[in-house]
Amino acid sequence: MTIHHKIRLIAGAFTLASLALGWWVSPWFLLFTAFVGVNLIQSSLTRWCLMEDILRKTGIHREAES
Repeated sequence: MTIHHKIRLIAGAFTLASLALGWWVSPWFLLFTAFVGVNLIQSSLTRWCLMEDILRKTGIHREAES
């Protein structure tokens, strides 16, 4: 799985989880949904993504060896 697919998977999971938490626990969790959306917009404009850095630094994603 490429890093871009992992980022999309994580963003989708975070969005769905925060919507569920906003519905059943507290509407304040919807702010996390907004944070994910703002981060996606920011990363598309600046070409820098915090989640990409996190995945690489934690070793969850390793570049394929050539």
